[in-house]
Amino acid sequence: MKEKPIRKKQNKTQPVSAQREMWKPGNMLYPVPAVMVSCGRQGEKPNIITVAWAGTVCSDPPMLSISIRKERYSYGLIQDSGEFVVNLVNRKLVFAADFCGVKSGRDVDKFAELKLEPLPSCHVGPPGIAQSPVCLECRVVQQIPLGSHDLFLAEIAGVSADSRYMDKNGRFCLNRCGLAAYSHGEYFALGERLGSFGYSVRKDGKTKK
Repeated sequence: MKEKPIRKKQNKTQPVSAQREMWKPGNMLYPVPAVMVSCGRQGEKPNIITVAWAGTVCSDPPMLSISIRKERYSYGLIQDSGEFVVNLVNRKLVFAADFCGVKSGRDVDKFAELKLEPLPSCHVGPPGIAQSPVCLECRVVQQIPLGSHDLFLAEIAGVSADSRYMDKNGRFCLNRCGLAAYSHGEYFALGERLGSFGYSVRKDGKTKK
């Protein structure tokens, strides 16, 4: 699933100051979303892989990327079908996300084992996960070999959202879903809000609720 956290200061160079240490190059861009990616070939049981290397790359057209090792069972499923669904993870799904990251779909039917409900997709073949607050239906537009991982660049064909998180004005309240993040080998629930977009330049200097 995700890369193991750096636990020891190996191969470090001389510190750049009394308060800093310089380490060898490594992936230390945290926190990241740990998303559950559902995928599958037509006529076969769908699978779920947990991916920590996922991100937004473009807003128009809406696009995202996920990076997967070639050895992973889901790598071939996504490569063959050219489709997948990114399912956001909240507090209730953290256990399932971890399980799907350490167990292989070659051995386990993860939907059945975790009692997750497949959610029929509108734009792609693989189902989403009904328990997820947001499911992003994606079509691969480019596969880029990068080394240890291949990056699947995909266009978002459709989004399904849990209506329980809509407010009385019809606004989807994503931050009320209890979203989770992954940082250096651990899962965290997002908590205190520190600001809202643009609050640093508003005249009152306050964040709107």
